[in-house]
Amino acid sequence: MNLQKNDDGRAKKARGRPRDWDDKTDQNTIKSLDRAMTVFEHLSEGQGRSLTNLARDLKQSPATLYRILITLEVHGLVEFDKINQVWEIGPRAFVIGSRFLRRTSLVERARPIMRRLMEATGETANLGIEKNGHVLFVSQVETNAAIRAFFPPGTMSRLHASGIGKVLLAQMSKPRADKLLGAKPIERFTEHTLTDRTALHDDLARSRERGYAIDGEERNLGMRCIAGPVFDIHGEAIAGISVSGPTSRIGEDQIDELSKAVVAAARELTAAIGGDDRQRAE
Repeated sequence: MNLQKNDDGRAKKARGRPRDWDDKTDQNTIKSLDRAMTVFEHLSEGQGRSLTNLARDLKQSPATLYRILITLEVHGLVEFDKINQVWEIGPRAFVIGSRFLRRTSLVERARPIMRRLMEATGETANLGIEKNGHVLFVSQVETNAAIRAFFPPGTMSRLHASGIGKVLLAQMSKPRADKLLGAKPIERFTEHTLTDRTALHDDLARSRERGYAIDGEERNLGMRCIAGPVFDIHGEAIAGISVSGPTSRIGEDQIDELSKAVVAAARELTAAIGGDDRQRAE
């Protein structure tokens, strides 16, 4: 590491951060801000929460939560639905999130590839990354079909019940995958959700071997998703690209053909970002 020096030869302190930069103990955190971010993150995981439900879920007093929500509302990060009497994520959150997406060329490079994938398959194309143990959907190209999957940018889903989530887990070592899955029992969404860890890891092994993962009504009944991994320059899976739609159109007999288009799109995007297409577990 190169250190700048003062005229007297002493090392200068790095600008923009204090000496105890790496100290994340309570003395260097703002507790009120920490509580606000906890509320904000919790609110982002649902479609709307009442003050009463938030207080129950977060085990905080309604009065404290109300002050936090009003503060976030002033900055446009949350908004109140007067009709349904619930709090929701506000438009400013999307603006800030969009700035994050502009830090990388991944989304920009993916758009034309996703459009071609949608046109070739007739189904909605999605792009997602792993974020805090969830799939964060960062881009989508919708099909024109009346019945279609809908995962707008910013939507988050559990890794084990998502095609993209499973294809990312499949490229990880078992210890890392288990860490992201968490210590608690795996959440069940439908009768098809893989909640047994042994069965899930067996499914991930098959996904890794064939080069794509399948969400067969594991998150939503009647919906199927096929996903392929996108690799960076280091050969690490950093994203997943998928097609999703109703099982009435994506039947089991269509999986083989559609998976070829998905894998080809994932490889094209890998090449577009200068990635290494050698699929491997960490």
